[in-house]
Amino acid sequence: MRLLAVGCSGSYPGPESPAACYVVSAQHEGRTWRVALDFGNGALGAMQRYFDPLDLDAVVLTHLHADHCLDLCGLKVMWCYSPVRRPTAPLDVWGPAGTSARMARAYGAAEPEPLEPCLNFRTIRAREPLSIGPFTITPVPVHHPVEAFGLRVEADGAVLAYTGDTDACDALTPLCTGADLVLADCAYIDGRDDARGVHMSGSRAAQAAVAAGGVKRLMLTHIPAWNDPEVCRSQAAEHWPGYVELAQPGHTYEL
Repeated sequence: MRLLAVGCSGSYPGPESPAACYVVSAQHEGRTWRVALDFGNGALGAMQRYFDPLDLDAVVLTHLHADHCLDLCGLKVMWCYSPVRRPTAPLDVWGPAGTSARMARAYGAAEPEPLEPCLNFRTIRAREPLSIGPFTITPVPVHHPVEAFGLRVEADGAVLAYTGDTDACDALTPLCTGADLVLADCAYIDGRDDARGVHMSGSRAAQAAVAAGGVKRLMLTHIPAWNDPEVCRSQAAEHWPGYVELAQPGHTYEL
């Protein structure tokens, strides 16, 4: 399994990166399968540097904040109206309850305008695995102001644990245990950001990964442009026994 960080900026697109969008890929039945995890602002444009977005097999959204879903509006236009190549089937988009209505509000101007039938919205449910080609994706409810899920992605014997947006919570243990890579929210800085129930800092992300047990790699992501990533890394390094990685836009990681 491979992980492509299309965009990893937190809360809004940064000068070097779109907002949240990660693509997992794996070989299955003689071809490459691709699933996007989130589809935040700026993701669609950057994605075209790496592959044709019309080759996506599915999108799975962790939650419905704009920095995790808004570029589905552009993907709908591409899926419906491309004069060069038009898919023959709608694209499955898995998300929390209300995803279709949320995206219709974002896409419409005078009034909501559905993204169906080009996109086929389906509801994810807590701890009910999704099977998409070679991928088994298990949504785990996490701690954020809106309904939000972490995603445990399994393929080719590898495990990716993507926390999505969350503060530290008990659910991170089953999400992350034994993961080859934990891709962890790190929007907050210890000593500056005191709010709870929204995001993790580097220290909280590292402590969650250590507590889960068996985690091989820790990678911090969702770092807003106003943060110094090295501060996030150093705060995590106080608790993580290995090297703390920082997600980089455009980079592909082997699991």
